[in-house]
Amino acid sequence: MNEYELLRNHISQIITLLNDLKNVEVHIDDEDQTMLLLCSLPPSYKSFKKTLIYGRDKLSFKDVKSHLLSRDKLDNESGLDSKTNRQASVLVALKK
Repeated sequence: MNEYELLRNHISQIITLLNDLKNVEVHIDDEDQTMLLLCSLPPSYKSFKKTLIYGRDKLSFKDVKSHLLSRDKLDNESGLDSKTNRQASVLVALKK
């Protein structure tokens, strides 16, 4: 299983947990859901989290999920290993 599939599984688990909370009538607004997702990421996503959190006024769960999946898919397809290249791919994704 590659990193992209692991990330997809992780996001799926977070969505399942959020849906379970919603089913028991616990309301968590979109921005808090987004922060839960970002905080649940491993330390290797530290710069990615900072870029998203401080680079935008408002975060949406859908946008963060999309950026995460795009970043990992791009990294896996191009074989990016260095931290600098990963940060550059985040900036490119944010500008789109």
